[in-house]
Amino acid sequence: MTEEKTQGDEKEPGADSAAKAAEGSEGSGNDGATEAGAAGASGAEELAEARKALAERTADLQRLQAEYQNYRKRVERDRVTVREIAVAALLENLLPVLDDIGRAREHEELTGGFKSVGESLETVVSKLGLQQFGKQGEPFDPQLHEALMHSYSSDVTETTCVQILQPGYKIGDRIIRPARVAVAEPEPGGSGESEGSTEAESTGAKGDGADED
Repeated sequence: MTEEKTQGDEKEPGADSAAKAAEGSEGSGNDGATEAGAAGASGAEELAEARKALAERTADLQRLQAEYQNYRKRVERDRVTVREIAVAALLENLLPVLDDIGRAREHEELTGGFKSVGESLETVVSKLGLQQFGKQGEPFDPQLHEALMHSYSSDVTETTCVQILQPGYKIGDRIIRPARVAVAEPEPGGSGESEGSTEAESTGAKGDGADED
């Protein structure tokens, strides 16, 4: 009786080992899943950081490119300005010579070798960008003209350049010398007096008519 119970209580060989193996297998599976999840989360974080760094570097590159383009434009603008100042300083010293050539042409004295030299000089300064301005009959502009003589005239309706004493010169938008001119203004009160006399005559005519009635 005792032997049977003892035999019944005995477990099959290897049963404990199988159970432990099963438990170990389940534990290993859980640990693997946890490690895989952690690795995936870490990879996502690294990717997000890499994308953020790329965006920052791209923004830095774009900013540097914009600064470089602005620098190039500023250098080019300064170079043009310096050139214009240097050329203007040179040509300003030649203006009296150009004035002499112009007066000689007006008096028909620009002949022979003097004519050839004068025309060559005018060609050179024109290639350097020098432009002459100022014409008789154009409206007076204080930014372009310097009035040396003043008069009144019934032939004009606004302040007008009636004579060019010395032409003006400029390079681009830079005025080297304003045109020196004689100006004429409309006669003071000319139009006003005419209108006033017309109104007075009209009023007088109406008054006479009322008296006759």
